[in-house]
This record gives sequence, C-alpha cells and structure tokens, in this order.
Amino acid sequence: MGKIIQTAGRNALGEFAPKFAHFNDDVLFGENWNNQDIDVKTRSIITVVALMASGITDSSLKYHLQNAKNHGVTQKEIAAVITHVAFYAGWPKAWAVFNLAKEVWETGEGDLPYEEEAMRAHAKEMVFPIGAPNDGFAQYFSGRSFLAPISTSQVGIFNVTFEPGCSKLDYVA
Repeated sequence: MGKIIQTAGRNALGEFAPKFAHFNDDVLFGENWNNQDIDVKTRSIITVVALMASGITDSSLKYHLQNAKNHGVTQKEIAAVITHVAFYAGWPKAWAVFNLAKEVWETGEGDLPYEEEAMRAHAKEMVFPIGAPNDGFAQYFSGRSFLAPISTSQVGIFNVTFEPGCSKLDYVA
C-alpha cells in the first residue's frame, strides 16, 4: 500500500492554525497512520471505535468509516464492530454510528462469500480479490480454483486463485 498523505489540515486551517495543521497532516496522518506496526485496516477499525466511544458522530466519523471501507472493512465486519462496542460505549452511540455506516456501505457489501474460515482468512490477505468458483474450467483442475475479474474495459484481466493442492489435470483429447 502507498504512503498515506493528508492535506486537510493545511487546506482548512493552514493560515489560521499552521501548527495544528502540521500536527494533523504530518504527525497524525504522516507518521502515525504510516506506522507499520499494525495494518491500516486494523488502524481504521480502532479509529472508528475511538470516535464512537468518544461520542463523535459527525462528518469526521463518516470520513473514518469511509476510510475503513477503503482499507477492506466489510459491511458485515463494521456491523459486528459497532454492535460489540455498543455494549461498552453505549447503545445510543451505536445507533448514531449505524446511521452513518449505512451511508457508507450497502447491506452485504464487501462480504466474503466463502463458508470456510480458512478461505475467508486467506481472502482477506490477498491483494487481488479471489472471486467466484471457476466452475467453467473445473474439468481441467483437481481441486477448486477461483476467478475474479480485475478489469474488463479494454482487455480482460483476471486473477486466478488455486486452493492448496489444486493442480492442472493432464487432458487428452
């Protein structure tokens, strides 16, 4: 993933509060968000939880919900996070956050369709999507393969993922 760069502080407060803009853009986002000790998906979830627990349910939370989505948090995952935190931070806060989250995600959006937990975990680590079962070519493989379109605009580009042990069958016509 590329380096996270933030300019909102300078854009909104650069002349009025240059030190605050520096801390926002260069320290909070420039250093903290680019720290590699935890991944940005986890960092995004932590930020949503912290804002929810603090009762901040304005546009800044909506920005961080969108950021969480951009970093791979699915609708199902954010619903589980908000529900869990509701027991610790407060039910009314959860209602407020759910209303914002519904503006960012559609029901079921980004959820992984795999039933096996190992496959779901594997899919979350992939750079490219795993896709749907590659049934059209199943006869050529022992085991399962999956096909995900990456681009179909000019030339079809697809990601093919093979489950462990899947191999090409020798085909004799």
